[in-house]
Amino acid sequence: MEVINLLPNSAFTFLSPEFWGFLGLVLLGLWASERKLRLRNAFLFLVSLLFYWKTNGWFVLLLVTSTAVDWGIGWRIYRTEGFQRKLWLAASIAANLGMLGFFKYAYFFADALNPLLGTHWNPHLALGQWSNAHLGTTFRVDQILLPIGISFYTFQTLSYSIDVYRRQIEPCRSALDFGFFVSFFPQLVAGPIVRAKDFLPQLHRPYSLTRPEFGMALFWILNGLIKKIWLADYLAVNLVDRVFSNPGSYSGFENVLGLYAYSLQVYADFSGYTDMAIGIALLMGFQLPLNFKSPYKARNLGEFWQRWHISLSSWLKDYLYIPMGGNRNASLFTAISLGSFMVFFLLMLPSTGLRLVAMGCFLLIGASLLAFSGLRRKFSTNINLMMTMLIGGLWHGASWNFVLWGALNGMGLIVYKAWRKISPWEDRDHWWKHAIGMILTFHFISATRIWFRSGSQVDWNDLSAPHKLWEEWFTANTMVTQITQRFWDSPFIDILEGNRNTLLLMCAGMAIHLIPEKWKHAYRDSFSNSPRIVLLGATLVGIGLAYLGMSSGLQPFIYFQF
Repeated sequence: MEVINLLPNSAFTFLSPEFWGFLGLVLLGLWASERKLRLRNAFLFLVSLLFYWKTNGWFVLLLVTSTAVDWGIGWRIYRTEGFQRKLWLAASIAANLGMLGFFKYAYFFADALNPLLGTHWNPHLALGQWSNAHLGTTFRVDQILLPIGISFYTFQTLSYSIDVYRRQIEPCRSALDFGFFVSFFPQLVAGPIVRAKDFLPQLHRPYSLTRPEFGMALFWILNGLIKKIWLADYLAVNLVDRVFSNPGSYSGFENVLGLYAYSLQVYADFSGYTDMAIGIALLMGFQLPLNFKSPYKARNLGEFWQRWHISLSSWLKDYLYIPMGGNRNASLFTAISLGSFMVFFLLMLPSTGLRLVAMGCFLLIGASLLAFSGLRRKFSTNINLMMTMLIGGLWHGASWNFVLWGALNGMGLIVYKAWRKISPWEDRDHWWKHAIGMILTFHFISATRIWFRSGSQVDWNDLSAPHKLWEEWFTANTMVTQITQRFWDSPFIDILEGNRNTLLLMCAGMAIHLIPEKWKHAYRDSFSNSPRIVLLGATLVGIGLAYLGMSSGLQPFIYFQF
């Protein structure tokens, strides 16, 4: 079987001159078609498909298929009643999750099923094949490449079907309009995740861009560009990638600095992308939702998840946590989710003995819950929260590191729910209590990212490749060992002097992040209302700084891999 090259095109992103030439032609076409909404929407749908084809090759056909299926199913849900309606919703869920599961988790499940089915997959072989010795078949797991943005647009189309089922929206009448909603290129490959009820009404409004909106669009684009190149990429090249590539070669203190730097990198990288996406969409007359709200100002874990990747956090709350029962009780959905995860967990254990021990523990916990109703009620609400975070972790990738990262955040939220009843940090009247809460939250989030970053792909050629499960796991374990057992052996002064520029940049980045919101709103509004000559000068300066920063090479956007 010949492998078709479907890897992402690193030369066509928000950071490439080709993209900005493409955007200029899009704006020209938008101006020419602005008086005819149908023509405008059809034009933007076609150029969005062109953008995805340039970034992801023939996987554009998968995007078109997903769009067509959910548009058709949306109408079937709308026109049927009772059990038939539920069947059509189930078909949408099965189609979306089946597609996502095949492309994103096939090798993960293959690795889990190897011991049970007498199969063997060795990714280090020249063919990298998964073969069944009993059936005489060969399944080439390494050839299942991950389409960029699949996690984002499948969640987007899935929420559309669910909202139609809940009668919160009516189905989109035009297939081209729906296709444009799914494929809108500024947010297609890395979010934010857009809801149909927020975006579809904008398709029927004539193009409008005021002078302050134009200035605000420029601000968001330049802000995201500088964050990505001068903060995220600099930290990646000069500290983060080196430490995480071989944590055992660095002292415990350097590993801690690498973690701090990664917390700043992942924020600057992802929020930088969404800043640019919001600005580009605004230039075309469309509003995208806010995806970050200074997350490191959060004084507790619950508040952090209201500020970080807001579009995903709210999606998980509305379509997973609340349907499971939320804070009220468990539901059938909870039982199905929990049972599925338990089966998955058992399959992933390396031996029959461990599976028997785990099954015994599950049965003991189940018997205790049946026997004690009070314990069952508390367990039910907490399991809803834990399952939501586990699924959120698995959404990020087919790696045990992401599952553990989700579990740690779920456990952190459960502990916080109990702790907040007696916590002194909830009092907003004392700044020092707020500060302590922020510091504790930042350190907890940074610590969990040991597993998040160890499960991430960092090179253009690795974005569509299967995760190296054991390598990722041992990398995280090595970092934990270095931090917990070899921290005080570090040559602190030498490390600080050797990383002086990087540490100064980290301090500057965190200081800007912690600026009060009213100050940020003030300078954004001031910039957006500036004279044209000021906007032109700022744009030229921003482009010049970006060009200088790109001279050492570009890093892929972190969330392209999800």
